[in-house]
Amino acid sequence: MDVILLERVSKLGQMGEVVSVKDGYARNYLLPQGKALRASDANIAAFETQKVQFETRNLETKKEADTLADRLSGQQFVLIRSASDAGALYGSVTTRDAAEAATEAGFSLDRKQVVLQRPIKDLGLHSVTVALHPEVEVDIVLNVARSEEEADLQSAGRSIQDLATEEEAAAEFEIAELFEDIGAASNEDEDLAGMVETPEGQSDEETG
Repeated sequence: MDVILLERVSKLGQMGEVVSVKDGYARNYLLPQGKALRASDANIAAFETQKVQFETRNLETKKEADTLADRLSGQQFVLIRSASDAGALYGSVTTRDAAEAATEAGFSLDRKQVVLQRPIKDLGLHSVTVALHPEVEVDIVLNVARSEEEADLQSAGRSIQDLATEEEAAAEFEIAELFEDIGAASNEDEDLAGMVETPEGQSDEETG
């Protein structure tokens, strides 16, 4: 299907261009979201008549997007999720989750603005793109953790693998110290036993 773009569409074209797209893409995305019109003679003529209005509206929305982008760029949002010790989530983080986390923090986002190549399925820091406008994109960070404490550690640059290694090392150290204490106590018992002497001139039976 040939359509005329009413705004810039990534990897497709600029405002005012007539492009050919798959029918499903046009019917399910471009046309219902007001990003394009069927490229009929009447619609092309109507666009040319209203081109200045479209361009003005685009500049206004871009200005608003730029303002939000300045505030949003680089922001980190914490999402608490259940996961295995290996870091695999019991479920996944979706565009809706990302948008809700940002909105709760005071940034009004729609899940359609969040760009995820695939759902997030593991703990850690994940960089995610947000398309605020056809010409304005920013990156945010989703800090997916099992607790606020874990999120703080991840934010400081430490992974759950690092934490697991440290916990394992600490456990091994405690076990080693325990065995050292047991060994030391055993040596003390032997030293005490050696200090107990039988009185001179008496047999073991007599002393018994």
